[in-house]
Amino acid sequence: MEPHTSTTNWYEARARARGCANPRPAETVPLGSAIGRVLADAVHSRTMVPGFDTAAMDGYAVAGSGPWRIAGRVLAGTADPGRVEAGAAVEIATGAPVPDGTSAVIPYEETAVAGGVLEAPAPQRRHIRRAGEDLRRGDVLADAGRELTPTLSGLLAQGGADTVAVRRRPVVRIVVTGDEVVQAGLPQAGQVRDALGPMVVALIEAAGAAPPSLVPVPDEFSRLREALVREGPDVLVVTGSSSVGRADHLHAVLAELGAALLVDGVACRPGHPQLLASLPGGRWVVGLPGNPFAGLVGALTLLVPLLDGLLGRAARPVFRLPVVGAVRAPGAITRLQPVRLGDGVAVPVADAGPARLRAAADADGVAVLEPGWEPGALAEILRF
Repeated sequence: MEPHTSTTNWYEARARARGCANPRPAETVPLGSAIGRVLADAVHSRTMVPGFDTAAMDGYAVAGSGPWRIAGRVLAGTADPGRVEAGAAVEIATGAPVPDGTSAVIPYEETAVAGGVLEAPAPQRRHIRRAGEDLRRGDVLADAGRELTPTLSGLLAQGGADTVAVRRRPVVRIVVTGDEVVQAGLPQAGQVRDALGPMVVALIEAAGAAPPSLVPVPDEFSRLREALVREGPDVLVVTGSSSVGRADHLHAVLAELGAALLVDGVACRPGHPQLLASLPGGRWVVGLPGNPFAGLVGALTLLVPLLDGLLGRAARPVFRLPVVGAVRAPGAITRLQPVRLGDGVAVPVADAGPARLRAAADADGVAVLEPGWEPGALAEILRF
């Protein structure tokens, strides 16, 4: 892949991050352990659902016209319900197989029983679920690239799945740079608490990768280089050091390691000094600005799409709403604005800035305000 060193359009940067990596290999895991994983193959039903004609209500399975003589009972789990003859009825439970000859199941509340004889109005509905009316063998239950949700896992179990093929989770290392950054406790004079590291950990896990490791390093070329060459991760995320200040060594380290810069700066506000690079050997480096909100924007722009590509995740649906309220036009580059979601609209959260997390923390996501956008128009919403 050819290197890219000029500032990249925000949408192009996301597309480049998503498309630069091949999906990780597949592994087979038990269905019950696969929630949140991304399917590597389509899953097909192995059975019919229902597997037999079954009662949809508690009541009586009847044959012919009434009144009906009650001739027995069929419970769920019965292997052979037998046959019901014309003029007869059997009491039946929801989910039980209906006897041969059944014309309808009449719910209890529509019936009257006296002396072993059932009376009811002529059935208006059959209340019988026919074999295979929900699923047939071979039906596609889920396509490759879909995330396994609790409800989808129930469908796959219903279709007879015991195991599923899923993409291996990418392994990620977060390298937190900065002499002034501390990981715990109250910062002392000249120090700041690391807000970006914990936030990126959560974003990585929410995107479907393995729980990442976090490595703090000082603003030293050699220490940053050491953190990047250490084996293990598929993706290295460097917070801070992605700009061109005296303490920002990431570009120099990547150049020495022979990395190809795929994205080197994105035409957005905040978060311009973000980057994406490929290392020899097939690993990836995502450089995020050190300011917390700018770093969040970088993670949404480059890191999450890269992980989607490594997982082979199906394209996420595009969610758009009108953005209304006090928000200025973005100008010549894309602006990411924290918003709350209301009744069919997105409302900006005030006081957003590159170093401020309060607005993002109070928001439901960010609105992508493209050049030419005007207040009240639709905008794509990236939900947190």
